[in-house]
Parts: sequence; structure tokens; C-alpha cells
Amino acid sequence: MAYDAEQSFPEVREGVRKLVARFPGPYWQALDRERQYPTEFVEALTEAGWLSVLIPEEYGGSGLGLTAAAAVLEEIHRSGCNGGACHAQMYTMGTILNHGNAAQKAQYLPRIASGELRLQAFGVTEPDAGTDTTRITTFARRQGDKYVVSGQKLWISRAEHSDLMVLLCRTTPRDQAAKPSDGMSVLLIDMRQAVGNGLTIRPVRTMINHATTELFFEDLEVPAENLIGVEGQGFRYILDGMNAERILIAAECIGDAKFFIDRASAYAKDRNVFGRSIGQNQGVQFPIARAYVQMTAASLMVDRAAALFEAGQPCGTEANMAKLTASEASWFAADMALQTHCGFGFAEAYDIERKFRETRLYQVAPISTNLILSHVATHVLDLPKSF
Repeated sequence: MAYDAEQSFPEVREGVRKLVARFPGPYWQALDRERQYPTEFVEALTEAGWLSVLIPEEYGGSGLGLTAAAAVLEEIHRSGCNGGACHAQMYTMGTILNHGNAAQKAQYLPRIASGELRLQAFGVTEPDAGTDTTRITTFARRQGDKYVVSGQKLWISRAEHSDLMVLLCRTTPRDQAAKPSDGMSVLLIDMRQAVGNGLTIRPVRTMINHATTELFFEDLEVPAENLIGVEGQGFRYILDGMNAERILIAAECIGDAKFFIDRASAYAKDRNVFGRSIGQNQGVQFPIARAYVQMTAASLMVDRAAALFEAGQPCGTEANMAKLTASEASWFAADMALQTHCGFGFAEAYDIERKFRETRLYQVAPISTNLILSHVATHVLDLPKSF
């Protein structure tokens, strides 16, 4: 495509494209039917080093920035694959890297980089808290050299396929904290030891193959040495990780949008109805062109947010806007591609319907569009809070 001429990290993109070509549509279609985890795909990405690009070289990673990681995920999604099975392996370790002590970094980061340890679970959301994170109630009570954790988490993806989990919980009740965002702490949970010893994982079947779960903690004992950073300051640590998460998922949405544009353009050129290509009709070509315009604009916002993140600058607003514009661009492109393919868009073999379902998630998670608009309204435009 002509619009690929000035893409960043061309070597990275080419390497990813070559690898994921080994996992074409039929591979994903079979997994989707049975809601199975793409183990072979994740192992291949791990062995090639693509999931450790953000880990510094001293710990066995590539030491690249968020822009390179975004290029990896964009190409995965543009190819028709789904990075949701493993993208957290890229950014969740940032909590340890940025806020862990020297011993924790040395113990975990090299093994995460090599793939020996999978850190793919991010335990934040709860049934009665949702996006209002300050109202989580999962509680870690300090007892000597350990914490005892009780509570519940929901929509925790990849918990069944992760060796470690970054868990946000309260260590001070909300009504006793100086402010609502205080009194939350981050614990690193060893899932291999926890399951069956105070942690129960219950899969939640959804409209997409996303390996999401519900977690139940019943007096789970966690060594105090697994506390990341300072007790009570965990909310700030999690926010750092959320910015990276939103930017990288926005990059996935750009990849999805390109997938839909590529497929729709090719189909519109080849499909003949009434004696000519349907792509000659403005009613077909204009929505494809609009999808390209929206994708390009969103891509520039993703680049801006990633650049700020890499420079260590505040980027919460930009990360949110990148995620909003990219998810809306991918959803428009998905609807356009389905309409362009007409009945064939609903056929499993074309992969449109699967990717249509998958990209719809990103208007809801990891943060809903309405919450992003609320953030912009109150934090940028200084409008009064609505809640």
C-alpha cells in the first residue's frame, strides 16, 4: 500500500509480518470456535523477542521504546492476528521496572524477557467498582511478613495463562485514607502458588476469544516482599501502566483499521456486479476512503502519545485521546468492511466477522469512550464534573 511508505521501524514491522504469516486466518478461526488460547502464536512471539522489546537490555530485553512496541502490535493486528492474547506481557512488567526494587527487577525481569515467566494478568477491575478504581474493595491485610488478601476481581484477562499477576488492592479502607486514591497498594501474585490456596479462577465466556476471567480471593497469603513500591501509593503506579496500555491498544486499533481497509479495498477491486467492479461506485469507495482518513488521523495521535510517553512527559490526556480516536477509527473501518463484503463479510472464512467482534471491544476496554470524553471535558476544557 502507498500509505506504508513512511512508517516507523520498518525492520521491526517486516520481522513481525514474516513471523505472524505463519498464523493465517484458519488458525484463528479454529481457536475462535472453541475459545482456545493461541499458545503456539504466543510462544513464537516470545521466542522471537517481540514481547520483550520494552525491557531494558540489562535485563534481557531489546530496550526499545513504546513506539517500537506499538509497531509490533499494529503489525500483528493488521495481519489479521490478535495481540490481546499476550500484549500485557509487553507493558505490565513496567510496574516492576519503574516501581520495583533492585531485587525484584533482578528476580523477575530477565525471566519475563526470556518467556520463562508470563506476566500477563493485570488485576484491577471489580464487579462493583468498574472504572471507578478508587472504590475497589479487595483488601490486603498485613500480618507480620505477609499480606492476607480477600476480595473479587472481574474481567481479568489471561489469568489462566499467566504465572504472575500485578494486583491492585486496598491496604487502607477508602473512608480512612487521606484521599480516595490513597491507601491502595500493588502486590505481585505468583499464580502458580495462589491457585487452589486462596485464589479461584472462573472463566467468563464472551462474544470474543479473549480468555477473560473472574477471580475470587479468600485469605490468600502473599509474602510482604511482593509489595511493589510503597504501601498505599499503588494507584499512581497503576496509572503509569494504564497510559502505556491505552497507547499500545490504540496501536492495535490502527492495525485493525488497516486490516479492514486492506481487505475492503482488495475486495472492492475484485468483486464485479452489474458488469463492473463495485469499487467504481462512490457509495463503496467513499466509505473506504473515509476509513483511511480517520485511521491516518488517529495514527498521528497515537504517535504523539507514544512520543510523550517515551520522553517521560505527562501523557494521560494524549493516551486517552489516542485510544478514543483509534478505537473509533477501527470500528468505523470494521463496519465499512462488513458492508463492503455484504454477505461474505458474515462468513467465517473471510475473517471480517471475527475481527469485527474483536475490535468492538476497544470502545469499552481498557477504558470506555464516555470516560475518556469526561476526562477531556473536565481536565482539559475545565468543564464542571458530571459525577
